[in-house]
Amino acid sequence: MQDWFAEAEAARRVEDFSLEAAGLYLDYSKNRITFETFALLMKLAEEAGVTQRRDAMFAGEHINTTEDRAALHVALRALPDAPFKVDGVSVMPAIHDVRCRMQDFSERVRGGAWTGSTGQTITDVVNIGIGGSDLGPRMVCRALAHLGDQTGPRIHFVSNVDGTELAETLVRLNPARTLVIICSKTFTTLETMANARSMRDWFLRNGVAENQLARHFVAVSTNREAVTEFGIDPANMFEFWDWIGGRFSLWSSVGLSIALAVGFDAFDDLLLGARAMDDHFRTAPLARNMPVVMAMLGIWYRNFFGMPTSCMAPYSTSLELFPAFLQQLEMESNGKSVQLDGQPAHVQTSPVVWGTAGTNGQHAYFQMIHQGSQIVPVDFVAPLVPPRSLPGHHAKLLANCFAQAEALMRGRSAEELRAAGMTDEDRLPHMVFEGNRPSNTLLMEDLTPHVLGALIALYEHRTFVQGVVWNINSFDQWGVELGKILARPIEAELNGSAHATHDASTAALIARARRVLARG
Repeated sequence: MQDWFAEAEAARRVEDFSLEAAGLYLDYSKNRITFETFALLMKLAEEAGVTQRRDAMFAGEHINTTEDRAALHVALRALPDAPFKVDGVSVMPAIHDVRCRMQDFSERVRGGAWTGSTGQTITDVVNIGIGGSDLGPRMVCRALAHLGDQTGPRIHFVSNVDGTELAETLVRLNPARTLVIICSKTFTTLETMANARSMRDWFLRNGVAENQLARHFVAVSTNREAVTEFGIDPANMFEFWDWIGGRFSLWSSVGLSIALAVGFDAFDDLLLGARAMDDHFRTAPLARNMPVVMAMLGIWYRNFFGMPTSCMAPYSTSLELFPAFLQQLEMESNGKSVQLDGQPAHVQTSPVVWGTAGTNGQHAYFQMIHQGSQIVPVDFVAPLVPPRSLPGHHAKLLANCFAQAEALMRGRSAEELRAAGMTDEDRLPHMVFEGNRPSNTLLMEDLTPHVLGALIALYEHRTFVQGVVWNINSFDQWGVELGKILARPIEAELNGSAHATHDASTAALIARARRVLARG
């Protein structure tokens, strides 16, 4: 790469290997690709059937074959008159109805018309969910926190069944002014319902009568019977559908916490940004299609170079949760070793995704990215205008972002060090940077709901394209099931109410835990 950027036509490389869509600018010129490589990667995407599979997804076909379902999350951000159908039936009337109910409810809470059991307005909202019912809305609320100042309730997220998370949240809340959103499609998710029941008990212990609980709970679910039995008015149940995967669900009623945090207009703008990226993905030629280009670069490094990990480095504290969101999006979607036909995959699939916000990462793991024995492709993401900052800070932040990408590409040779006055030949090898390490840089003018929606949709479609090339189903997640199944009898044993047969290691762990738990 150093040689390519030293050539007279380097500016043409940047021009040809960059593109813009939906408020995002992508510079992918610092990748180990030639024009021939790029053309061959696009040929691979074409031969893998990316265009056909994309069109099948937008047409509502059952591309989630193992669950015999559509994967139509794109309909959630579409206009009410869009032609999206599942099994021949338009899904838009139901989507629009729920969207209108979300708007009405969020405006009532934010405006003070919805009150708790004592007639006081709501100051705090607790979102109880896990996986896609937590990571997506939590990430968006953090990213857009600057829009919620002084205008909406404080939003808290509880996902872990570890009671510490809920206990530490409760000490900051006034039950009379707290509203809880229980996000569970089936209303049976172990972690979510354990936290929901503990929350219910907390209200009862703190002066809220059982017949007043409905003023403090709403549900995002499909199980009306279970919601009603819990004590929630079914009129305050916000539906979503089985053709929405959890990690693709923040655009649905799962995003109710977002609307409450930043207002429905901002939530609607988030959908609009995602829709703009959907339109780009659906219509742009493969070679100028941002999700396709990024996906095929990922394929290049994963399958042709054998690189096992990739790093997301957002240079924005507001986007600090974006790497965690991507971990679920990419690894739950494409962490598969079986093809669509049930045969073993012939290539490596999802890399391990990791990262943190810059510049913190520079003082943690960037040493390994620059000089480690394995190469890690990096996606740098940065808003050019910060949501909020202090004089002089943002220029320093952007300088570090751009410098890291440049340093990864350029490296530093022994000759350069000697020319700069380095005379300690013993230390010199430790200061050499190999360079030639790839990165993408994604820029946005500022971090608005619109551009955030486009950014999220970009990575959704990128993940989908890679799944197509790998010939796997990106929309199921059977790998999360077995541990949940095995946890149930172990929990019964820990509580002393059952006994089952386990391997020697698990049996010993259970026995040790029971001895400690028995102390009370």
